[in-house]
Order: sequence, then C-alpha cells, then structure tokens
Amino acid sequence: MKKHCSFVLHSQIVIFLILFVGVNSQLTPDFYSKTCPNLLRVVRKEVQNAIKNEMRMAASLLRLHFHDCFVSGCDASLLLDGNSTTSEKFTPANLNSARGFEVLDNIKTAVENACSGVVSCADIIAIAARDSVLLSGGPFWKVLLGRRDGLAANFSGSSTALPAPFDPLNTIISKFKAVGLNITDVVSLSGSHTIGLARCTSFDSRLRNFNGTSSPDTTLDTTLVSELQNVCPSTSDGNNTAPLDRNSTDLFDNHYFKNLLIGRGLLESDQILFSSNDAIATTKPIVETYSNNSKLFFNDFANSMIKMGNISPLTGSDGEVRKNCRVVN
Repeated sequence: MKKHCSFVLHSQIVIFLILFVGVNSQLTPDFYSKTCPNLLRVVRKEVQNAIKNEMRMAASLLRLHFHDCFVSGCDASLLLDGNSTTSEKFTPANLNSARGFEVLDNIKTAVENACSGVVSCADIIAIAARDSVLLSGGPFWKVLLGRRDGLAANFSGSSTALPAPFDPLNTIISKFKAVGLNITDVVSLSGSHTIGLARCTSFDSRLRNFNGTSSPDTTLDTTLVSELQNVCPSTSDGNNTAPLDRNSTDLFDNHYFKNLLIGRGLLESDQILFSSNDAIATTKPIVETYSNNSKLFFNDFANSMIKMGNISPLTGSDGEVRKNCRVVN
C-alpha cells in the first residue's frame, strides 16, 4: 500500500513537472509586459507608417511571416543576410519576391530604442504580420510571444518546404501537414491572398501554353486571361505585377474566395482550391463556405495564424535575441 501511494505521489509530481515545464516553454501574449511594455504600440506605429507609404507592404510583411515559419519554425532565419547558397533570401520562393526587410529593420531599430536587447526579430515579424492584417481591415488576434531568433538560415529547407504557386493541391496539403497544419489552415491561410500583388512569373504559365496544351488554363476566366496577357506579354521579363484579389486589392476580406467561384483566382495554387478534382472532398467546401461567411473566415484565419506562429519556436535559452535582424550576434 505504501509502495502504491509512493508511486502515485511520484507519478503526480512527474506529471506536474511536465505540465509546468510545458506551460513555461509555451508562448504567451504578455511575454514582454514588464521588459518592453510599449512594444505593441511601437510596432503598430512603424507598420502604419510603412503601409501609409506603400499599401502593398501589408501583404509583404504578412508573407514574410509565412515564409519564415514554414522553414525551421518561426525563428527569423529568413531575415539573415548571406550569399546565394546560404541565405533563404536567395531561394526560388524568395528571390526577387520576398520584400519588406527594410521595414523590419526600421521596426527593430524603433524597438531597440524602446528596450534594447529584449525583443526577438521573430516576435517582431509575428506582430507586424498581425498589424498588417488588422490595418487592412482584417481580424485581430492576440499574438503569442516569447520566440527567440535562430542562429542559422536553412537554404535547403526554404527551397523545398514552402508551398509553390505551381504545386498540386495534394503537395500543398502535405507541406502544410508537415508543419502541423490541416486542410482548414490551407484554405484560411490561402485567404491572405486577399491583399497584395503577384509577379507575372508566378502565374504567366496559365496564360498561353498551360501544361503543354497550347491554350490557357481552362479554369481561368477567359476575360481575365485577356487582361493578364496584356499585363504579362510573352516578351516581358516576368516582373510586372497583378493584384491577387482583383477589385479588392488592398482590403482584407473574403472577396478572394468569391473570385475562386468564378475562375478568377490569380495563381494556379489559388484556383485549385476550388477547381481541381482533389478539391471536391477537401478544400472546395471550405472555399464555398468562406465566400458566404466572412465572419467564419476571419475567425479561422486568426486561429490558423496563431497555429502557424507556434511552429517550432525557439524558447528559453535556445537561439538568441539578435541585435540586428540581418546577422547573428
């Protein structure tokens, strides 16, 4: 009996310790409440200034958070400078595409002036992404904080882990599942394409000889095909841009999903959420629901952003708090 009681007591202590350690290693919205109490106000002001200067920057900052978290977790590894074989900035998903690094530099400088050596670059990206959505008319959520910055970039991971605009739906779903995200997350987070622009190089394969058919992608609205062919002539360098969500370019809303219902998704990876055979039993019903229910989309998007922001964060004594987001200390 004594042995049994001793075992039970020991087990309870072990479980308590596991829970205690687990809770303390998790992110929390008030992580900087004492060490940098004005953090959220400082970041919000800088993001507001950046978006006021260029509306597109909201989408750019949001995208940086995605591209950071999908590779080695949310550790600001994307921000590290380097060369064409080491820095994530030079991988196909980011080269001549990822932008907003200077804005994050400005935010980091402002934060350092308020509380030096306290706030990680990874947390700054997460807050800036939330504020970009909110200031574009989207939902608010409490950003969980306490991430630390990674000590190295992951070039190979950035080259393979990020969903690409040409990926089949099953590949996209698999890449989301690899970081702990589900099919609802695939659709809700794709809704971030309700703001921003895309370069012709990411969709012009749909405009002429799609998959060797000598014709445009049949899932793309014919009127939109003509408009995009003018924006992206066959002689162009691929750097012209088109809005991801036509007629609602800078407003964060559910119009993106309404576009998919009528064949006006810009990227192939957008339209397949509704039009591909694989979508029928996976993503299509969610697209249809969001197109009619912006409140549900906003709620799911916020929840998915919190989940994404919690992908493999460095906490405690792991990693570091960079002084300069572009280089390790």
